[in-house]
Amino acid sequence: MIVKYGGNAMKSVDLRRGVAGEIAGLRRELPVVVVHGGGPAIERELKARGVPSQFVDGLRVTMPEVMDIVEMALCKLNKELSQDIGNAVGLMGRDSWLLRGEALDPERLGRVGRVTGVNTDLLHTLLAAGITPVVGCVAVAEDGEALNVNADTAAGAVAGAMRQGVLFLTDVNGVYRAYPDPATLAPTLTRAEVQGGIQAGWIAGGMLPKVGAALSALDAGAPFAVIASGMEVGTVAAAAHGQAGTRILP
Repeated sequence: MIVKYGGNAMKSVDLRRGVAGEIAGLRRELPVVVVHGGGPAIERELKARGVPSQFVDGLRVTMPEVMDIVEMALCKLNKELSQDIGNAVGLMGRDSWLLRGEALDPERLGRVGRVTGVNTDLLHTLLAAGITPVVGCVAVAEDGEALNVNADTAAGAVAGAMRQGVLFLTDVNGVYRAYPDPATLAPTLTRAEVQGGIQAGWIAGGMLPKVGAALSALDAGAPFAVIASGMEVGTVAAAAHGQAGTRILP
């Protein structure tokens, strides 16, 4: 399974280590690849250097000087998360061209990109050796320079390339038909139901990019995608077994 661990779900070191322990526990049942973001870590580094943040359509504008800070922040978090999980190796897109990418709109967004290829051979080799790959969401372009990639879409690309399900750990419990009524949490949704929910308006706001990433993962070849909370320990195993969160199916 591919586990996407969002930066907003690891603001607390204790929580991050608790969830990392859960990921290590899930690994006893099936091989796991972790893909992570790091928005809060990036924000801290930018603020420490007096660099303002700018967003366009929810994407961080990443000019070359900002890209250096983004990559530095994600690399540090990448190694810390690998250490927390144990028997894991931290990787970025530069490592053996793990994540190849292309820029989305260089003039407006700078070094923001999307994943165009995944070195699945490297991931399979590590998994066969019993090592958990932990992948930071920095891709590398054809010119050899780094690209800042949305972690949700990066995880979806990895899941599609490996033809495996993906678990998006985020800051919500799943998709609600009438948020925040807990009784309306949808355990499963089909692609058609998600699209209908968007049209009807009960999937809106911050949930839109989350379900968009899930649908993109299905489009890429993933058999399913789960949206679940990474804000409390105990969710990972339950979500992986269909007992928590919302599972989105083709």
